[in-house]
Amino acid sequence: MQSVAAELVALLAEVAPRLARIAAFIAAGVFAANVAVAFGLVRYVAGLAGWLTRPANLPDEVGTAILTTAASTTAGYATLAEYREAGLLDDRATLVAVTINTFFGFVQHVFTYYIPVLIPILGVETGVTYVSARAGIALAITVTGVLAGSVLLSERNVDRSALAEVDASGPDADDRTSRERVREAGEKSWSTLRRIVPRLAVVYTLVIGLVNNVDVAALTSVAEPITGVLGLPGAAVPVIAVYTLDTTAGAVTLAGTAEGIFTVRTAVASMLIGGILSFAVSTFRRSIPFQYGIWGAGFGTKVIAVNTALKLVFISVTVALLLAPVW
Repeated sequence: MQSVAAELVALLAEVAPRLARIAAFIAAGVFAANVAVAFGLVRYVAGLAGWLTRPANLPDEVGTAILTTAASTTAGYATLAEYREAGLLDDRATLVAVTINTFFGFVQHVFTYYIPVLIPILGVETGVTYVSARAGIALAITVTGVLAGSVLLSERNVDRSALAEVDASGPDADDRTSRERVREAGEKSWSTLRRIVPRLAVVYTLVIGLVNNVDVAALTSVAEPITGVLGLPGAAVPVIAVYTLDTTAGAVTLAGTAEGIFTVRTAVASMLIGGILSFAVSTFRRSIPFQYGIWGAGFGTKVIAVNTALKLVFISVTVALLLAPVW
């Protein structure tokens, strides 16, 4: 009993400094991100939207929905749904607009999750590489949407006379004072920390405990038939499995592995593969309720199918490039 207690104390002593450092980075990052969003930084990034809608044969007003997506995914999709219901966009034009939305929806997560949460967990090199890979995937999907619009869309897919029936003015002006914006950013940050840090503490402690007590080399040997095909270390199996269920926990699992097991490329590839496998979980947990709520079952299924297919293609291409033996 005493030995177990001693091991537990030693484990907590090892975990506590790391967890405190990560939690501090997350707290600072989340607050800074929420302040940036509150003061409209995301909207400046999304101002590029109009440059994409015109080559895709979409009205400039659709850029408003894309801009809104960078600040609120729900609001952006709801605006597009309004355009579709009013007849401004037909189904094909709406699918193109949804596809173009991808990168701008990603922008929101850069400021609210990837930079303040994921990079501190993974470390700068691996974290920035992973976020860059996800940004490249999102941008590739958006460019695909622009190219599809330039080829597949014409005036037949857009009824500009319907503009009179919709509000194309974009988000309401934000008349909050600077103090109110900072206070709200602090409240949102505290809510995020209360959700993330306790889970992070539990998962991180379990991961470090397993790493200290499990023969990683043996695990690699057992998993070799699975990971050998892709050239990934055996330790990628638990990372992928956990990431499939929870992104943050998967990152913590990766960060808890012994130094030298993963290179930056294999670490990022493992997380991206976990992202592919997580589609089944995320589709039922988030995509179906959200998309069906916005579009209804019929068109919502089309949106999910297009989004999933494009993500699978470009994530697979990215993994192949990461694991290519030529560099």
